[in-house]
Amino acid sequence: MQYAVSLRDVSLRLGQRYLWKHMELSIAPGEFVAVLGPNGAGKSSFVKMLLGQYQATSGEVTVLGGQPKYARNRIGYIPQQKAFDKDVPISGRNLVGFGINGTKWFSTLSDTQKNRISESISEVGATAYADKPLGTLSGGEQQRLRIAQAVVSSPELLLCDEPLLSLDLASQQNVSQILNNRCKKGAAIVFVTHEINPILPLVDRVLYIVGGNWTIGTPTEVLTSAHLTKLYGAPVEVLRVHGRIIVISAGDQAAAEPQSTHHHVHSEADER
Repeated sequence: MQYAVSLRDVSLRLGQRYLWKHMELSIAPGEFVAVLGPNGAGKSSFVKMLLGQYQATSGEVTVLGGQPKYARNRIGYIPQQKAFDKDVPISGRNLVGFGINGTKWFSTLSDTQKNRISESISEVGATAYADKPLGTLSGGEQQRLRIAQAVVSSPELLLCDEPLLSLDLASQQNVSQILNNRCKKGAAIVFVTHEINPILPLVDRVLYIVGGNWTIGTPTEVLTSAHLTKLYGAPVEVLRVHGRIIVISAGDQAAAEPQSTHHHVHSEADER
């Protein structure tokens, strides 16, 4: 099998700090992996390493069978959200089109490409405002169009860095399902998030990074008191209450979600 992502004894240091050491993992086509951990742990850096923007300090990183920088045209990427300036004249439709060819405007693309763009825009529910200037759209509307841009080329690997930000609950569920449908068709998903609840039923494995340490396994393997206590090096308690997972830390750094620095809640309904 050719893995979508393969890491062999990989360490990553930024400045004087190691984000992790000796990471070993493989992600198969059609696998959905959530990346969790507190702010600053290295979740976004993990994605940037797979994009070839950061080079591993040691070890071997393989993406879609080769070096990360050579796989970029086979990767869909949803970056952390940053609002477009209000004066940006580019329409949402053109933004999505850049996912096919980053140098051509929508009007210059083939009919087949235009149809693919329209289908992706419809898939994320953005048809009503796709032709408006990006700067006039809300954060949630902009984020839907970014997601359409990431999936329009039918990538083999989707790297998603907090893709649910600025979306309401219904939109989070819709977007999560769109990504899961791509996963069922064979795309591997790497999904960085603080809010695990909307995607937990879809997740195959969790990569948890904190304090230079890491672990990977199924949600039920990773999200336990013993496992997270060992990972954090401090007491962490995981409770299961009415089908939800509640993680309580002794300090102020345990966090897979931003709502609280002392506890966070994960749904375990329909885990797989």
